[in-house]
Amino acid sequence: MSVINRRNAVVGWIAWAIAKEALRSKSRNVVHRNGSSTRRRLVVPAAIAAAVGGAVFFWKRQQGDDGNAADH
Repeated sequence: MSVINRRNAVVGWIAWAIAKEALRSKSRNVVHRNGSSTRRRLVVPAAIAAAVGGAVFFWKRQQGDDGNAADH
C-alpha cells in the first residue's frame, strides 16, 4: 500500500483546512484581547519622536563639526 494516495491526500487537506481556521480564530481572539490598537497609538508617536530626536542629534553634530578629523 502506498503512503501517498488519494484518501490520505484528502484527509491531510481537510486536517490542514481545519487547523488553519483554528489558528486564524485563535489569532483573532489574541489580537482583540490584547488591544493592539492601543499599542499602535503609543508606538507611532514614540517612533516619530525617536526619528526627530535622531535627526536633531545628527544635525547638531554636523553643525559643530569644523572639518578637523583630529577632534573625533
